[in-house]
Amino acid sequence: MKPAAFAYERPGTLGEALEALARHGSDARPLAGGQSLVPMLSLRLARPALLVDLGRLAGLDELVVRNGAVEIGAMVRQRRLERDPLVTQHVPVLAAATRYVGHPSIRNRGTVGGSLAHADPSAEYPAVALAVDAEMVVRSARGERTIPARDFFLGPFTTTLAEGELLVAIRFPALPAGAGWGVEEIARRHGDFALAGAVAVLERGPDGTCSRASVALFGVATRPLRATAVEQALVGRVLDSATLREAAALAADAIDEPLSDVHGSATYRRQVTPVVVRRALEAAAARAGF
Repeated sequence: MKPAAFAYERPGTLGEALEALARHGSDARPLAGGQSLVPMLSLRLARPALLVDLGRLAGLDELVVRNGAVEIGAMVRQRRLERDPLVTQHVPVLAAATRYVGHPSIRNRGTVGGSLAHADPSAEYPAVALAVDAEMVVRSARGERTIPARDFFLGPFTTTLAEGELLVAIRFPALPAGAGWGVEEIARRHGDFALAGAVAVLERGPDGTCSRASVALFGVATRPLRATAVEQALVGRVLDSATLREAAALAADAIDEPLSDVHGSATYRRQVTPVVVRRALEAAAARAGF
């Protein structure tokens, strides 16, 4: 199919882009990498009256370490996250998750902000953001606000972004020294969206027990989820194989609105969720020195 007719603007400044979004409200859509939006346009699942191309905006492609976090501009290409030493050093779980995103040709064009704002419940970046307590920096013609990742994702392709707002940067807190992490997913083929996936971050205390645990799920529900029961079952314990398996078995309880489609039923997703959680926890525990 071909997209429905739309107007197109390619502003040269962020202010011009925000003005265009404010002027057209819900009839406008920002265009970042286009790896998700363009197929939706072609299928007529999205019919905006105006596309606001962000490709010329200066400053949205910066990546810096500031105040204990890696701050990533929304227009940073996904491929860069695999290779940038600041990401691999401070938020290695983000670099690892990126390797599951599509294929190199997609990651060369896709942007981190575009993926997060798109909010596909099977995408990797929303789960990473949730697991590390990232913050979304949002601007509009009215000003700027910061939204915690836990409050950002509402449902399939739905976020707390209001009319005229644009995601301009994401702050990923640097993992503490010695923290372990793991990313695991089950997909039909590498590069496909996950049927079930998990991101885990573990910290080991001076007494040898787990001092902090964070586990996020993706591909199994209508939005990324924190598996709080799993986290609580790990904190304060020595993480041997039996403990990890016992905690992972609780993961399915976090799925309040399970996904079901032609690729995997809700029952299937519930069954395989503890498997990917256990694998992610085992990788994280090994890296943390348990």
